[in-house]
Amino acid sequence: MKIIIKIPILLIIVMVLNQILLGDEEKNSLSGDLIIFHAGSLSVPFKEISEKFNQEYPKVRILCESAGSRTCARKISELERLCDVIASADYTVIDELLIPEHADWNLKFASNEMTIVYYSYTSRRAKEINRDNWYEIMMDESVVFGRSDPNTDPCGYRAVFTIKLAEEFYRQPGLAQKLLSKDLNFIRPKEVDLLALLETNDIDYIFLYRSVAQQHGLKFVLLPDEINLKMPELSDFYKKASIKVTGKKPGTFITKTGMPMIYSITIPRNAPNPKAALEFVKFLCNKDGGLGIMERNGQPSMVPSSTNTYNKLPEILKKYATK
Repeated sequence: MKIIIKIPILLIIVMVLNQILLGDEEKNSLSGDLIIFHAGSLSVPFKEISEKFNQEYPKVRILCESAGSRTCARKISELERLCDVIASADYTVIDELLIPEHADWNLKFASNEMTIVYYSYTSRRAKEINRDNWYEIMMDESVVFGRSDPNTDPCGYRAVFTIKLAEEFYRQPGLAQKLLSKDLNFIRPKEVDLLALLETNDIDYIFLYRSVAQQHGLKFVLLPDEINLKMPELSDFYKKASIKVTGKKPGTFITKTGMPMIYSITIPRNAPNPKAALEFVKFLCNKDGGLGIMERNGQPSMVPSSTNTYNKLPEILKKYATK
C-alpha cells in the first residue's frame, strides 16, 4: 500500500520538475532583437512592460520605436521597415493600413479618453477652465493650444472629433470651424511632441489622452462622455463627427468617423523574430503582465474584445479575444 502511494507522488514531483525545466528552456530559447513600433501614448507603459518582460526573457533585446500610429503603420506598408510587433492607439489603423497585405489579425487590448491638458496654473486662464467653458477659453486670442496631425496620429483626428462633437453637444454653431482654424502653427506629428511646448509655456493647452496626462503628472480637464470618445454606449453619437485623412497609398484619402478609443496590436507577416513577438503579445494581454501595467498607467483593459480576425489569431492568443 505504501508503495502505491509513493509512486504517484514521485511521478508528480518528476512531472512538475520537468515542467519547470521545460519552461526555463523555453525562456532561454527566446533571444535576439524584438523590434516594437508603438504609438507615442504607449511610451511610458511599454517601457515598464518591456522591463518586466525582460525579467522573464533576459536574452531578448527589446527595441521600442514610438511615433504616431499611422506613421508606425506606414513604416511597414510604405517604407518596408521590419518590425516584430506594432501597437496602435486606434485599432482601425491596423485594419485599414496593414490588413491583409502586411498582417493577418488585430487584437484589441486597452482604451483611453480625450482630455484638455495643461502644465500648471501658469497656463493662461487655467484657474477658471472647466468642462463647461474650455472651448470659450481656447477661443480667447491670448490663449494658445496645440494638437497632433490627423494624418499621422489618431490623437490628431480624435481631437477633431472632440471639437466637432462639442459644437453639437454645447449647441454652439460654427464652433468647430473657429477652433480648427486657430493656432495651426502648433500642430505636431504626434501628441507627445507637444509636451515640451506645454512645459515651456509656448502653448497653454493640448488635446491629449488622459493616460499621458496622468503619466507625466499634468493637470487636465475631464470632458463630458459625449465628446471624450470613451464610452462604447455613445458610439452612435460619436459617429456624427468625421474627417478625411491620407489613405493607404500616396494621393488617396479615407474618411475616419468618430468612435470609442480602442488600442490594438499585431505581429506583421514578415516579423524577424515571430516567436519572441508572440510571447510579448501574450505577456501584454495577461492581467499579471502587461494589462496590469497598462491599467496602472491610466489605460483600462479591453481584453477580451471582439475582432473580425478571430479565426486568423494564433491559437495561444484566442483566449484574449472574442468573435
